[in-house]
Amino acid sequence: MNNALRAGVKNQKWWGWGDEGTNYSFDNKPKFAPFVKEKLGVDINAVPVKRPSFSDLNVPESLLTDELRASLVEALGEENVFTDDETRVIHAFGKGVRDLVRVRRGELGRVPDVVVYPGSEDDVIDVMDAVIAADGVLIPYGGGSNIVAALEAVPGETRQVVSVDMGRLNKVLEIDEVSGIARIQAGTYGPAMEEQLNAKGWTLGHFPDSFIWSTVGGWVATRSSGAQSDKYGDIADITRGMRVVLPSATAGERVPGQCTQVLHLNPLPSSSSGPSVREMMLGSEGRLGIITEVSMNVHKLAEAREIQAYFFPDYDSGLKAAEEICHSDASPMMVRVSDANETKFTMANGAKSSTISHYMSKAIQQVMVAKGMDLDQICLSFIGFEGSPVNVRFQKSLVGRIVRKWGGLAVGKGPGSLYDQKKFDIPYIRDFLLDRGIPADVSETATPWSLTKTIHDETVKRAEEAFEKAGHKGFIMCHLSHSYSSGACQYFTFAIADSSESNLESYDMVKQAVQQSFVDLKGTVSHHHGVGEEHSPWMAQDISEAGVHIQKVLFDGVDPGRNLNPGKIVHDGQPGVSSNSKQS
Repeated sequence: MNNALRAGVKNQKWWGWGDEGTNYSFDNKPKFAPFVKEKLGVDINAVPVKRPSFSDLNVPESLLTDELRASLVEALGEENVFTDDETRVIHAFGKGVRDLVRVRRGELGRVPDVVVYPGSEDDVIDVMDAVIAADGVLIPYGGGSNIVAALEAVPGETRQVVSVDMGRLNKVLEIDEVSGIARIQAGTYGPAMEEQLNAKGWTLGHFPDSFIWSTVGGWVATRSSGAQSDKYGDIADITRGMRVVLPSATAGERVPGQCTQVLHLNPLPSSSSGPSVREMMLGSEGRLGIITEVSMNVHKLAEAREIQAYFFPDYDSGLKAAEEICHSDASPMMVRVSDANETKFTMANGAKSSTISHYMSKAIQQVMVAKGMDLDQICLSFIGFEGSPVNVRFQKSLVGRIVRKWGGLAVGKGPGSLYDQKKFDIPYIRDFLLDRGIPADVSETATPWSLTKTIHDETVKRAEEAFEKAGHKGFIMCHLSHSYSSGACQYFTFAIADSSESNLESYDMVKQAVQQSFVDLKGTVSHHHGVGEEHSPWMAQDISEAGVHIQKVLFDGVDPGRNLNPGKIVHDGQPGVSSNSKQS
């Protein structure tokens, strides 16, 4: 049944990212195998670790009672209620490294007892009412792309666990063309949303790396950012209103038919209606309710679009250029600057005939050397422009002057076009590396501009110390991904060559070193991936003990029975493993 349609919804494969038939390949990438061998000491040409077949897994039996099953079937129909093992396992995890390692080993934890596919807000109301009346647990599920352990039930959960897959709520309902606001159902995947908007000449402009396998509701629930957020804003800026099904004020009494209420926030440009309820829902990860519909800013499709490539002599120059661009009259939709390590990775990952390889030809290298660039320190940058042809030319000229001021070299739009085509393929590399005993992960943070270089250098240093402490070769790289007037997000990727049964311990050494570096240096624990269970242990350092207290009071007040995705955002456990404490 894997990758088959369930209730008309396509889910990801159970053991990795995306479609079953899509995999990363290093064919025609002659530099990639030598690069991995040099940096991690692993021969990727060797026979990879054999993945288990689904039949090898020992899936716990469903605890779904006949009574709750009957209620769910009555609400949704038999065809939208699934208790088979594969559907339950697919919905038990996100796609974090810890998730992928454990599911491949058959360490399944607390698997949902049933997966349901509501097709309307009324269906969501009926499901929530039935589950709360039965004192069960509801876990909303969008595209399953979450990487911070926000989809797994609390270990040892004895209540019935219901995964609510929102994939049937997949339509752009309305576009207010005067206001530029679209009403979009929460289960709409990125590509389906853009297809519907584009057909009428509009775009949301929100393109996270997970775009193909993430949903509108998931973006809101995790405070997502997209590659073009420099122009269009983060999801918090894009979201103007929403509808959310949540427990009723009397949910503690668990009276069937009276366990839910609907929050309706009208789409407004701004409001002074007390503490923002909209802000409370943004990033709530299913702990306050199930988002069914979102009203969002949309924009007319641009007449012209270009992504230009540049090389800077070093990362510091690239950061300073990015800061100046942000404060200039230019308004690029994307400014991305890779550090030297990520630039090397990008070059190694290019196809033999790719434009990136072409632009690193001997002729271009000679120009760089003539400009005094150290080829071991150069940093690749992609800067994107959208608008009218005249406006794009104007922005490019402004950016070009700033790039030259900081010693940069423009190399045209060829590499940028290739980046634009391949940007959603990167997650498949994680499965490829895991097959060869290399856990790889990402962490991102945001800081003021004054701290960007400091936090980069210190985080790289601490990760390299963690590799040494773990006793395995590792590699870390970074890029600046989102810019704001006051600061920027930096996105780190790291890998550790440990294929042993204890490789999650090695992974944790590096992950914790990276996250601790963020909060020690006044960064945030996460810029756009959310909190889940992975980042929760650092929340008090990020927002203070008082901030965590406010969040706990909010969660307990809205959901006193802890029926909505308990254990996420605030808990007393370790990264990726929440406790079953009533305090969480």
